[in-house]
Amino acid sequence: MRVETRARASAASNAAMPLLRMQGIVKSFPGVKALRGVSLDLHAGHVLAIVGENGAGKSSLVKVLSGAYEPDEGTIDIDGMPLARGTHAAIDAGVAVIYQELSLINDMTVAENLFLGRMPSRNGFVRMREANTMAREALARVGLDNVPPWMRLGDLPLNKRQLVEVAKAIARDARILVMDEPTAALQSHDIANLYAVVRRLRAEGMGIIFISHHLEEVFELADSAVVMRDGATVGARPMSEWTEADLVQAMVARNLESFYPWEPREYGPVVLEVRHLASAPLLRNASFSVRAGEIVGIAGIAGAGRTELLKTIFGALPVTNGEILVKGRKITNHSPTQGVRHGLVYTSEDRKLEGLVLEANIEENVALSSLKALASGGFVSRAKKRKLAQDASARFGVRASSVLQITGTLSGGNQQKVILGRATATSPVVIMLDEPTRGIDVGAKSEIYAHMVTMARAGAAVVMVSSELPELLGMSDRVLVMYRGSIVTEIARDKADSETVIQWATTGAGA
Repeated sequence: MRVETRARASAASNAAMPLLRMQGIVKSFPGVKALRGVSLDLHAGHVLAIVGENGAGKSSLVKVLSGAYEPDEGTIDIDGMPLARGTHAAIDAGVAVIYQELSLINDMTVAENLFLGRMPSRNGFVRMREANTMAREALARVGLDNVPPWMRLGDLPLNKRQLVEVAKAIARDARILVMDEPTAALQSHDIANLYAVVRRLRAEGMGIIFISHHLEEVFELADSAVVMRDGATVGARPMSEWTEADLVQAMVARNLESFYPWEPREYGPVVLEVRHLASAPLLRNASFSVRAGEIVGIAGIAGAGRTELLKTIFGALPVTNGEILVKGRKITNHSPTQGVRHGLVYTSEDRKLEGLVLEANIEENVALSSLKALASGGFVSRAKKRKLAQDASARFGVRASSVLQITGTLSGGNQQKVILGRATATSPVVIMLDEPTRGIDVGAKSEIYAHMVTMARAGAAVVMVSSELPELLGMSDRVLVMYRGSIVTEIARDKADSETVIQWATTGAGA
């Protein structure tokens, strides 16, 4: 009943005033003006997307709204009333923020996480039965009816922990929910579940701010979008008035035609040949070849075996059938070490788990694959290692204070550039990129694409796995499609389109 009443009240006030109004927000840090007079309105029962490159000011704006930052100038009103300063005032006013890194405690129960700091109590004693009952109500609203409130949170899979974070906002009677890259660590079916929850909360009258690098999510969920660039808003329209080209141009100040810098190139000889390759249980049968200077994209739905194919070629997974030839020579006793010696490099789809040592600095990460070449008399040359890292950082335009900066403090795009710097430091013959632009903003994506073309132009064979069809179609010279562990077709660039690729990827056959 309370939800229905709130939804009706929100709907009634929707025409009169916005649920949230931020006007002229300015925030400066030493040497940096993070926000330059940002203004936006959010209505009840509305999903507002905020999009922009890393560094555009999105996170600073959210922290101002949440009370973590105090603005230098500007006003924030909720239901027409000024919002007091501080995080507690924001929470009391119904503002909840879900960050990309979840703010939950794995060793506590689900209910304890939902009511952390505000557990129902009487005479100094916690009323767990009441907490569990209230937790069930909040969990049901996000589709977690079967999750026991007394369950240890860390025993839940990541996708359900993400929804527990949403339930936490509901349990606090949030009216404004901010979701910062909520799908970054989710699989496709989990993303669909999250979409359903967002739509349900919107229908109940909640105002939702949705921040995402994925434009397809913005068009799928949002009612309107605000574009931020260099700390300012440069566009605000209903989604019906935005196109993808408009959004990209507003975000990066250039048009979509220059976004994918593909160019025709002359190819050299075949440098990688794969014959009937298999690695049980997922990779069943893959045969293809790549020539020097060529960019080959690999498409397929989740579980089709794309990552397994790259890892098997590199030597990270065992070969159970077939063979791999590099420059005509068959690889035997295959391992990642052998792969590097034969001129193969592989960049993982999960840069934080498999791609980088986040606690180490840029210099250490770049040098990881080149330590033998940098050593003399059993000792790594510090001067050579420093120069290798500096050259790689300069070549890929890594934005950092120096090569001694800790890699985990860099943006996603700059972390990906460090990975590419390490990959190319070994002068590879074949560069295999698994989801090379996952989780980075559109500006950084465009830079990564330009580096891919540069690598191909220099004579490397580039093999790219991507779940983003526009990326595959925009950057590949030809596209291989995988279905249930096998390569089922090859499509030339001039014949590749979304419909054809999806048809093969979902059925294993053409139209």
